Amino acid sequence: MARYTGPSCRLCRREGQKLFLKGDRCYSSKCSFNSRSFAPGQHGKARKKISEYGLQLREKQKARRYYGVNETQFAKYFEMADKAAGMTGENLLRILESRLDNVVYKMGLAHSRKEARQLLLHGHFTVNGKKVTIPSYLVKAGTVVALAESSRDSAKFKAIIEAGFTRPAAKWLDFNAEKCAATVLNLPSREEVDFPFEEHLIVELYSK
Repeated sequence: MARYTGPSCRLCRREGQKLFLKGDRCYSSKCSFNSRSFAPGQHGKARKKISEYGLQLREKQKARRYYGVNETQFAKYFEMADKAAGMTGENLLRILESRLDNVVYKMGLAHSRKEARQLLLHGHFTVNGKKVTIPSYLVKAGTVVALAESSRDSAKFKAIIEAGFTRPAAKWLDFNAEKCAATVLNLPSREEVDFPFEEHLIVELYSK
């Protein structure tokens, strides 16, 4: 399935809440969701009764779009989560959080996960000292993600560093601002996932 290339704000409007897909713009008055929070399309403003299946589907789509994952990848992650020990929903969120593009975003070195993917594809980051250009790479506890030495002098990263990074690093990362590197202390717990997902609805959807 091809990656969505349309307007990011349209996805937020479809899910009925901000997914913070455009970084700082989502926190500003320029965010189109502030003025058009209804669903896109001719009948977007119409009130519709959502079925149980509809709620489950919307929650899955919300998670998929929030992390920038396509349908095939998401189904694969669910299968992995279902086979792992523990609660499937929490396992799924933990897997999604452990994607390398999400880690770069959580380090504060990208304004959005979309930008983090672009930076990774251009070879700006290393994992345990080796250059990795795969946004879907899954990190583990002890993994060290760092800005490549060759990228530290670029104007983009200099501006981010001088501004004090885009946001504080996630608590499950041991971030060294001087080296622009982070060690994964552990994969995040459910409480450390900072978006209000109802993961049980996703589990119910795939369990049918």
